[in-house]
Order: sequence, then C-alpha cells, then structure tokens
Amino acid sequence: MNVIVTALPGSGKTTTLKKLAEILPDVSVVNFGDIMFEEAANRYEVKHRDDMRKILGLHDYQLLQITAAQKIASFNKTVVVDTHSVIKSNSTYYPGLPDEVVKLIRPEAIVYMEFRPEDIVERRLKDAAAGVGRKREASDVAEVAFDQSVGRQFVVAAANAAMCYLKIISLNYPQAYPFQHAEDAAKQIAQTIERFVKKSS
Repeated sequence: MNVIVTALPGSGKTTTLKKLAEILPDVSVVNFGDIMFEEAANRYEVKHRDDMRKILGLHDYQLLQITAAQKIASFNKTVVVDTHSVIKSNSTYYPGLPDEVVKLIRPEAIVYMEFRPEDIVERRLKDAAAGVGRKREASDVAEVAFDQSVGRQFVVAAANAAMCYLKIISLNYPQAYPFQHAEDAAKQIAQTIERFVKKSS
C-alpha cells in the first residue's frame, strides 16, 4: 500500500514523517527526490539534488520521475512517499506528481499538508541560518501563500489522475509547543494509513 505525503518545501514535512515513523515503525518512508537523485547521479553525474532541475532538460527530468515511480511501485510493503505536489524554479511551476507518475505509484491516498505561510517562512529562515536543509529560493509570506494555493491545485489534479483519496491536513493555527504541527499531522496520517490497512485486511 502506498500513501503520498506532500507539502511546500521547508514546511516541516520531513519532521512530520519522522514523527510518523515513531507511531508506525513498520511503515517505510521513502523520499521521491532522493530516489531521483540516485538515478541522476548514476546517469548524468549530477552532484547535488537542487542541480537536477538546473542541469537536466525537461525530458531527462521526466524520465527520472518515471524511473523513481517504477522503483517505488516495485516495493512489496506499505510505503509513505515523501515528495512535493509542485516544484518551483525561477517563478515557474512544474508538477511534482504528473499523471504517469501517480498512475505508476497507485497510491491509496495523497495527503497535502497546509501551514500558516508565516510559519513556513520562519522555518525556512531557521534552516538557512543553521546551514541545514536544501537550497531554497527566498520568499515572503504572500509568495508562500500563493505557492501553497498552487500546490493545492496540483495535488487535486494528481489525486484525480490516480483515482485515489485526497486528505488535506490544515495546520493553520499557532503551535502551543515546539513540533506540535508535526505531531498533529503525523497522528492524522497514521490514522489514515490504519484505516486503509483495516479495509484491506
């Protein structure tokens, strides 16, 4: 069984999925971009994940997406796919989950996590100051809000193409304590997975 989890870059998705692994240790979390990068490093000698979109042509990038989807589809276990519904580069948008990709993965559900734009900006700034995480384009609250709305449109299209359930987790409230958003989202994702497991058993 496959479930795809998406959110804007820098939202806290990776932290959320670490919390999910604590709740459901038998579930494997795989990063779609990491699988693409492994293939890109072998085929094209790409040195950094963020260079894939800059160096590779659109057709090569599409082939990497399809190859990664085929690999995930071959896993014989419950998999949570960590990825993005939309990829932004130089103010243009590209589908992170094109039709052919989601049809190969065949998810039972796609989860889209939405956060307060100011929280996303704050998390990105903290990551940048700490020197951790990926290279991110600088953005303000209004731009993040727009990007998040575009991401929602792309994920709706992906769920339609995959003929699967779509769950939107809205975390548009201030955190009462550190990592509350990650914990709350992880619990909701775990509940979603457990419901599908019960239906299939």
